[in-house]
Amino acid sequence: MKLARRLEHIEPFYVMECAKAAAEIARSPACDPARGGEPMIFLNIGEPDFSAPPRVVQAAEACMRRGQTQYTQATGLPELRESIARWYGMRFGLDIAPERIVVTAGASAALQLACLALFEPGDEVLMPDPSYPCNRHFVAAAGATARLLPATPEARFQPDAASLSEAWNSHTRGVLLASPSNPTGTSITRQEMAAIVAAVRARGGVTLVDEIYLGLSYDEAFGHSALEHGEDVVSINSFSKYFSMTGWRLGWLVLPPALVAPVEKLAQNLYICPSSVAQHAALACFDDASIAEYERRRAEFRRRRDVVVPALQAMGLRVPVMPDGAFYAWADCSAFHESSWDFCFDMMQRAHVALTPGRDFGPHAADRYLRLSFASSMDELQQALQRLARVLR
Repeated sequence: MKLARRLEHIEPFYVMECAKAAAEIARSPACDPARGGEPMIFLNIGEPDFSAPPRVVQAAEACMRRGQTQYTQATGLPELRESIARWYGMRFGLDIAPERIVVTAGASAALQLACLALFEPGDEVLMPDPSYPCNRHFVAAAGATARLLPATPEARFQPDAASLSEAWNSHTRGVLLASPSNPTGTSITRQEMAAIVAAVRARGGVTLVDEIYLGLSYDEAFGHSALEHGEDVVSINSFSKYFSMTGWRLGWLVLPPALVAPVEKLAQNLYICPSSVAQHAALACFDDASIAEYERRRAEFRRRRDVVVPALQAMGLRVPVMPDGAFYAWADCSAFHESSWDFCFDMMQRAHVALTPGRDFGPHAADRYLRLSFASSMDELQQALQRLARVLR
């Protein structure tokens, strides 16, 4: 069978390959408590250990009992778009028109829609290295080319307006950023984001910002949305991380007004509409009880960060930039091994702790860094840290 050539530009998702290897080791006698083994601790996948709060689950159940499972508008339930708009006002002080919001089948669908609407073969999109691998693959799936720009610890592993301007050429169509970032947990300052948006705008380009971890910001200096810098910014967001609804597959876009109709046309044809059950359930994300629970969880993630990062530093896994959001630590393992890939597999075998090597996130310093997710319980995190310290000693 002949496959489409676009697949040649889509690399394997190494996070998932590592997860398969970790799962296989987890089934071995060495990880069987009945045989005196240690169960594998999985710190390699970016999924909160919290599930949807009770009010959200109850809303889903009520929706199904009422038979509210029909198609919705391709742009999402009007009342959900209004709720999201109100949340921007409450949380970020932004006045976002509900008509600019398009609810999607997860942030992945949001990125796909945005890339298909904006990019075409021959276009180039600037992105930082390191960055989440699927984001550059959405660009590739649209026929465009993702150009990765090395980002250093001194720049918080984020690009700045100067580096983006220098890299811009006649083929550049825009930039795709993430703030806070996966894998580094670092954000772009308000001042730098304003400069980036202005530089891209001056060149006739488009700024897309993945903000799926924005709700999980721990520092007021960084907890702001790029949407405050103009209606021409495209923001991608999700109910997966802050709202703890990973498997519900629900996200959204905030778009320039002129882009809403083209994106709606694409959504109608690609998947008709997001899950109606997930949308009705998500309405309960914004009531007072749910928001209070989400804020409690955000404080818990911050508490975990404040335990994990110093412990990694103490054992020689240097975290050069304290993560200000998300639930990841981007740690330097070069003191122990020249290959983070081999180091992570070694830790799976010897410490029974699954980590993610840097290979997925871009070639720059990929062998130097690994990603640890502190989305697991504090008990699991402390056990994992003790095991890592034991092996590394």
